[in-house]
Amino acid sequence: MIFFNWAIFSPLVFLETCLEVMADKLKPDVMADGSERLFSFGVIADIQYADIEDGYNYQKSRRRYYRHSLLHLQAAIEDWNKESTMPCCVLQLGDIIDGYNAQYKVSEESLELVMNTFKMLKVPVHHTWGNHEFYNFTRDFLTNSKLNTKFLEDQIVHHPKTSPSENYYAYHFVPFPKFRFVLLDAYDLSVLGIDQSSPKYEQCMKMLREHNPNKELNSPQGLSEPQYVQFNGGFSQEQLNWLNEVLTFSDTNQEKVVIVSHLPIYPEASDSVCLAWNYTDALAVIWSHKCVVCFLAGHTHDGGYSEDPFGVHHVNLEGVIETAPDSQAFGTVHVYPDKMMLKGRGRVPDRIMNYKKEQASHF
Repeated sequence: MIFFNWAIFSPLVFLETCLEVMADKLKPDVMADGSERLFSFGVIADIQYADIEDGYNYQKSRRRYYRHSLLHLQAAIEDWNKESTMPCCVLQLGDIIDGYNAQYKVSEESLELVMNTFKMLKVPVHHTWGNHEFYNFTRDFLTNSKLNTKFLEDQIVHHPKTSPSENYYAYHFVPFPKFRFVLLDAYDLSVLGIDQSSPKYEQCMKMLREHNPNKELNSPQGLSEPQYVQFNGGFSQEQLNWLNEVLTFSDTNQEKVVIVSHLPIYPEASDSVCLAWNYTDALAVIWSHKCVVCFLAGHTHDGGYSEDPFGVHHVNLEGVIETAPDSQAFGTVHVYPDKMMLKGRGRVPDRIMNYKKEQASHF
């Protein structure tokens, strides 16, 4: 039996000690139900840095903090670097610098500044491409830039159909056994960043104009499919066929899959104007497999979430660019055998995302 000297061990100190013990027990490493954390990863979206004064979105309804977005990124990196269990990687969901950089002819300098900031991070970053990447750079430039993290991909031996084509920017990797992450190119079909004399540009412009007769192609006014605007894009059949092969492999090998894209694909989780052009085609592929547990996207700035009828959790991350200096916008996802837990910071809310029963694993 232990005897306390209450003269030096006051009730307040005792209470604080009890609270510390309880806090240790509730750390995300081990949940109250006994499930152990397998690994973690960071997420951040729509940094859109530019060295200009604050401005507003297209509707003039939301303030944009162009310079401060870099400070938000620095704070996020400091936070990830200090976590008790380091994330295995960070997913940057696109729009790393703002299109204004192109107008001021400082795109490369601004990108270099942000990429140098990312060098402070102690773990790898996987970069997704969004519309602002293509406002600043051509696809050829991006392919040869530091924003191309395809070198981090994993090869599936003896499965050549799971090797992506050079025609689009997509790859997959395994951060932890039985978990596969797939990065998709949501601007595989797009009129942004490609040579206007190319057949692909003509094909994509024809597709866009068939769905959007407006003179201003960034306007969704009067459209029955408002996602068909110039600042969005879509997935080619070639890329969807590749995705299908990867998911088939993951089904067979009882893996769980997290899909990453700049553009969201599920209407219940997003403003319809922000969806990928042919989001229904992407959903059809995903819903034909059991392995997908989560779809992560940016682009919406307001964020969004919904679990679809097939148990896929669609998370659209709140954008850094519209986050006030006294807040934050990033998160860490802790992965367990039966669930994922998003620990959000600032505008990004916490979420518990349980897998469907047949997806829960025993490690």
